[in-house]
Amino acid sequence: MPELLLELLTEEIPARMQARAAEDLCRLVGEALKPIALGAPQGFHGPRRIGLVMQVAARADTAAKEERGPRVNAPEAALAGFLKKHGVARDALAQQGDFWVLVKPGSSMEAAALIAAALPDILWNFPWPKSMRWGQSGFLWVRPLQRILCLLDGAVVPFALARGDDAAHGLASGDITEGHRVHGPGAIAVTGHADYLTRLRERHVIVDTAERIAMIRDGIAQLATAEGLEIVPDEGLLNEVAGLVEWPVPLLGRIDDAFMDLPAEVMRTSMRVNQRYFALRHADGRPAARFAVVANITASDGGAALVAGNERVLRARLSDARFFWDQDRRAGLESFLPKLDGVVFHAKLGTQGQRVARLERLARMLAPMLGADANTAARAAKLCKADLASGMVGEFPELQGVMGGYYAAGEGAVIAGAIAQHYRPMGPGDAVPSEPVAATVALADKIDQLIGFFDVGEKPTGSGDPFALRRAALGVIRILREGGFRLPLRDVLPHHLTYVRMTRATLGAEAMAPAEEMVAELLAFLFDRLRVQLRTEGARADIITAAIGEDDDILRVLARAEALRALVETDTGAALLAAYKRAQNILRAEAKKGFAAGAPEPAAFATEQEAALHTAIIAARDAAAAQLAAEDFSAAMTSLAALRGPLDAFFDGVLVNDPTHRDNRLRLLSALVDAMHQVADLSKIEA
Repeated sequence: MPELLLELLTEEIPARMQARAAEDLCRLVGEALKPIALGAPQGFHGPRRIGLVMQVAARADTAAKEERGPRVNAPEAALAGFLKKHGVARDALAQQGDFWVLVKPGSSMEAAALIAAALPDILWNFPWPKSMRWGQSGFLWVRPLQRILCLLDGAVVPFALARGDDAAHGLASGDITEGHRVHGPGAIAVTGHADYLTRLRERHVIVDTAERIAMIRDGIAQLATAEGLEIVPDEGLLNEVAGLVEWPVPLLGRIDDAFMDLPAEVMRTSMRVNQRYFALRHADGRPAARFAVVANITASDGGAALVAGNERVLRARLSDARFFWDQDRRAGLESFLPKLDGVVFHAKLGTQGQRVARLERLARMLAPMLGADANTAARAAKLCKADLASGMVGEFPELQGVMGGYYAAGEGAVIAGAIAQHYRPMGPGDAVPSEPVAATVALADKIDQLIGFFDVGEKPTGSGDPFALRRAALGVIRILREGGFRLPLRDVLPHHLTYVRMTRATLGAEAMAPAEEMVAELLAFLFDRLRVQLRTEGARADIITAAIGEDDDILRVLARAEALRALVETDTGAALLAAYKRAQNILRAEAKKGFAAGAPEPAAFATEQEAALHTAIIAARDAAAAQLAAEDFSAAMTSLAALRGPLDAFFDGVLVNDPTHRDNRLRLLSALVDAMHQVADLSKIEA
């Protein structure tokens, strides 16, 4: 099978863009070469190159086919339309029986010709997040494109990027790449993918990103272990650094002891954000006075000069951090509050100061529901955003909340912890705050975010979620689930919406949707996120939907869903569900004919089966109502299961559409459906 190798050699590509660019290249080339593709393209990316390798057929062949046209005796207009559609003359048609037929001959195209025709357009229109021009050409690329290597089974696929009068810098395909700028400069001719990998490795370029990541991780781990230390895990930084180096060489440097009293998060963030250094720690979690840096060369002095230079840079960076740390602590956390009145949260939702006032009120309301002290929760909410006006968070926004926790040390451990944790969970792997005050403030923060942005129409769409509302909704769900907290959302959301709209009124808010509509939409959004979360855990979506109904308590919905799952996965539950659907279908069909539901008349029952079913329905309905009130969902499902026998007997021995008894029997089925609906909406469950 012929092998296609494509490499685009470029000046340094931002690390954050490389993986996506390789994916886009594979997608676009895969689509364009679909007629010859024998497998999916395998992409690669690095600081100076993106590319792919794929197996293709030698040529793209299409078989001849016939397309039937109008009848022979059809009007001339119909025939003319058919000829125009296919761009052929009448003599291209042949008569087969009563119809005109167009025979389309097959075609064949060499793979190299197809590739050469497709790639220039792909490169001219490549979807970089940001592109640049250089020189006089209109060709855009993330950084100046230097070479195009394109080989098919070792032979160059010739094409150029020139368009009309635009020479596109004279860029054309060839068999040339380049090695490491220092250790392997200059042009290298290659003959295929295996040769490409070997020759670049000889010239100090590791093409495979996963291998570079492993070299960095393992290299730092080896150096750290030799000193009794371990690396602080940071997959994001690991991936970024792998996008900065072609030949990773890990080195260890030392942090001056004078900076070791800074918070570990401050040191790690300063090293990570400013210099892309890795933090190390002792086995007990204490920060170590060491850092790891990854060079892109093998230095003749073993890296001593590189380490010394990086140590000097780090001293300057940590000196800046020390300045902010000392200055902020002298000022005190509460002193930052007035500054929040000048910080806009959102043009339609007011300042951070106005938001803090909302959070304080909401936290005071939520606290008793979560078992927290209302005054403590309100105080934590009042201070939770204060660090946004601090010098440290101004320098390192990633530390918001964390610094507030440090600066609030004088407020006590509970308040400081709540401030430090109130943004959590930041993602699927992040822990949720479990202490009641911390959970209260975190919930207040996310509920205000959700209500505010929904109320101003800034809702997530299929193409974007700029205010991270899906993450906020999942945060609410996880805090309630993992903390075992009960929250009546139908009470909480309208209550807080009032305060959001009070803020908006001071800003001259435009017309707003009715509160009931907005709250209903937000509840639907929250429970949709719950469905998504549970589906990722392997739960059945239909059972979750059936359990939600009109409930607004997440823990109650979860308990109901689990009890419902346990029922429907039994033989009794499956039979009961089938009978329910049969009754529902009968009622749906009869409703179209004008049937109006009502209470059945026991005196009009003509069979023992009707009477037995009616008795069973009343018993199940009353028992389930009491059990639901006590939130004993398993018992409520057991009460429903008791309907199976009488229901089976009814359908086996009773003709529902008997004209004499039809309406009463339909009302009996309606009573059955109503009794079952109080437990769950079984119509949502797939058979």
